[in-house]
Order: sequence, then C-alpha cells, then structure tokens
Amino acid sequence: MREYLLTLCVTAAVTYLLTGPVRKFTIVAGAMPEIRARDVHREPTPRLGGIAMFFGLCAGLLVADHLGSLNEVFVRSNEPRALLSGAALIWLIGVLDDKFEIDALIKLGGQMIAAGVMVMQGLTILWLPVPGIGTVAVTQWQGTLLTVALVVVTINAVNFVDGLDGLAAGMVCIAAGAFFMYAYRIWYSYGIEAAAPATLFAAILMGMCVGFLPHNMHPARIFMGDSGSMLIGLVLAAGAISVTGQIDPDNMELFAGGSERSAVHQMVPVYIPLLMPLTIIAIPAADLVLAIVRRTWRGQSPFAADRGHLHHRLLEVGHSHSRAVLIMYFWSALIGFGALAYSVNSASMWIVLSVVFLSAIGLVLLLLPRFTPRTPRWAEHFVPPRYRRRRRGAAGAQDAPAAPEAEREAEAGERVAVASGAPTVNGATAIGSRPRR
Repeated sequence: MREYLLTLCVTAAVTYLLTGPVRKFTIVAGAMPEIRARDVHREPTPRLGGIAMFFGLCAGLLVADHLGSLNEVFVRSNEPRALLSGAALIWLIGVLDDKFEIDALIKLGGQMIAAGVMVMQGLTILWLPVPGIGTVAVTQWQGTLLTVALVVVTINAVNFVDGLDGLAAGMVCIAAGAFFMYAYRIWYSYGIEAAAPATLFAAILMGMCVGFLPHNMHPARIFMGDSGSMLIGLVLAAGAISVTGQIDPDNMELFAGGSERSAVHQMVPVYIPLLMPLTIIAIPAADLVLAIVRRTWRGQSPFAADRGHLHHRLLEVGHSHSRAVLIMYFWSALIGFGALAYSVNSASMWIVLSVVFLSAIGLVLLLLPRFTPRTPRWAEHFVPPRYRRRRRGAAGAQDAPAAPEAEREAEAGERVAVASGAPTVNGATAIGSRPRR
C-alpha cells in the first residue's frame, strides 16, 4: 500500500507543479478559444491542461517501475507499456484538437486506433463473466471489438461530462478511488496477481486528477481540454479491461463446494464490481446516451455540441456552479462505492438501506437549489468564503465606515446632476449610467 501511495503522490505532485507552467505556455501558444454558445464560463480560459496530466502519468509509471513489488507488474505484464502507447496517441490527438479543433470523426478514428494499439500489445478482453452462465471465453476478434467499444465509450463519456469546472476530474477521481479499492482487494485478498496492473492504473489516475483539481476548481484557471479528458477516460478504460476481461473468476475459489452453475447464482454480486467501470461511469454514460438520442431526434449530428447535458440542466434548475458539481460528485460516489460495498457483503441489508437513504438525500438536494449549506466554525478555513458563517460584529464593523462614504458619493452625484440639469433616479445620475457586467 505504501508503494501505491508513493506512486499516487508523485503523480499528483508532478501534475500539480507542471500545470502552472503549462498554463503560461498555453496562453503564449494561443490555445484559448473564444467563448462558445454552450460554454458556461464567461472569460477565455487556457486549455491543454492534459499536457501536465500526461507527464504526471509518465512520472507515475516511471516511479512504479523502480519500486520493489510494483516492478513485478512491468516484468510479468506488458499492460503498462500498452497503456503508455495508447495514452501517448490519444493525448497527441487531444492536443491537436485543443489547438486546431479537428473534426469529430477524425477524433473518433484516433480513439479507435489508440484502442487497437493497446490490443496489439496485450491489453484486451479474453473472457467475460456472465451471471447464470459462468465464464465465457471470447475469440480474438470478439475481444478486440469489445475492447475498442469499451475504450471509445469510456473516453467519450468522460469527454461529454467535462462541462463544468472540476467536474470531470473530480468524478473520475471518485471512480478511480472505488476501482482502486476493489482491484486492491482482488489482488491481496484472493492472491490474484493479474489485478496488479489495474490497481496501479487506478492509483496513477487518482494522482493525475488530484494534482490537476486545485487548478481546475471553480473559477478554473485552466481547462484539461480534450487532451486531458480523453486521456483520463482511456486510463479508466484500461483498468476496466484489465480487471473485467483478464481475471478469471474461477481463480477466486468461489466455486468450491458445489456445482459451477449453483455457485454462479451465489456469486452474482461479485460480477457487479467486475463490471465496476461501467457502474462508476454510469452517470457520464447515461449523459452520453441521452445526448446521442436527443441530437438524433432533432436531426443533428450525434457529435454536435449543445447545452442539454445533465450538469447544464442542474444550472437551469437554479443550482450554483459549485453546487451542481458537488451533486454530480455525490451521485458518482454513491453508485461507485455502493457497488463496492455490496460486493464485499451482499447479504447485509444495511448496505441497501444506506444506499436508499443516501439516494433520498440526493433527491432532496436536487429539489432545493436555493439552499446554501454552512460549515462548522472549525472547518471554515478549509472551504470557500461563501460557505462560511458571517459574524455580526465583524460584518457591522465592515459596513459602518462604508455607509457615510456612500452617502457622500450619492450627495455629490445629486449636486452634479442638478448643476448639469440631468434627471436623477434614486439619487443617481441617469445620463452616462452603464449596466453592470
């Protein structure tokens, strides 16, 4: 565990330290597109934050290669090299898109090529666990098609959800955390070394997101762009493929003491975390499907951008930018960690009741967009100022000196208006007034 934490910290530190210089480079390079109709921000913001995230990925893999037990992952498996090859290709395509805005079909083709490169190097689906049937082996062509489809869907799901400051990085970080805990449990609880690459990928992915989030929280100083969103989507998909399609459930000794078919029915909850990547990106995947249906129904291209995503709808309901992001965080954590807890102890009703209770809380938060939470006084230094409690004495002391000065300015404005013959409205000159931006 210490080596994983070290890898995570190094990845986060490299990503965090490089994001500032990358932001300056992005401004100089002119990778600051104009405000589009679907954008939420109001000022041109640098992109290409994926550059720092890619170098964080490289640093994490380099450190892991020189650590004791993690070095065995590179010796016994070619999956880290496959991940790095596919990540480099998808990152290059994302950088070109952030700078020159390449066609959507070209990006789709690049995503498929990146997935194919990983398949050629051994990162592919070999079999699938099917509840009620057991482990089903797939042919080479079937495994290739399933791998490419999973990579493309995950990349675009993450890319579609990247619409608010800190949303994509935070949701993927939550997903990677749940995925790391499950993959780590498979490796050390069941002794299956095939789960080691997926555990390493999840740790590095968390480091990439944690290192980038301080620069990307609202108001964001830099965006990850397609170079970052497609990159973290590919890393998440790589861990999904490594666990779901290459770990044989028979090795978990779950079929001991009975027939395979009866054991399969008993281990149905175990199949849920084997498909954990599909549950932790459930919200982005649902957003992706709804966007395709919505745009196709309108006669538009499925790749045409609009403002109908889930996070846009939260803003239209009345939620603030930060609250909309926190609500998306909440649902992602509930789905991901709920599936993880159910896989550990599926016989406990407390887990189901807790998920139902938290779901009810989430629905209440959705219906209360005007509610402003306040944090305890001991935690005020760790949250933005808008969530802190205002002290009456301090507020009165700050407002008192400003009142006489404001009255003097108003009186001066009236005298100027009277001298010039201009009409006044509530003590303010009507001529030359400008609306606030």
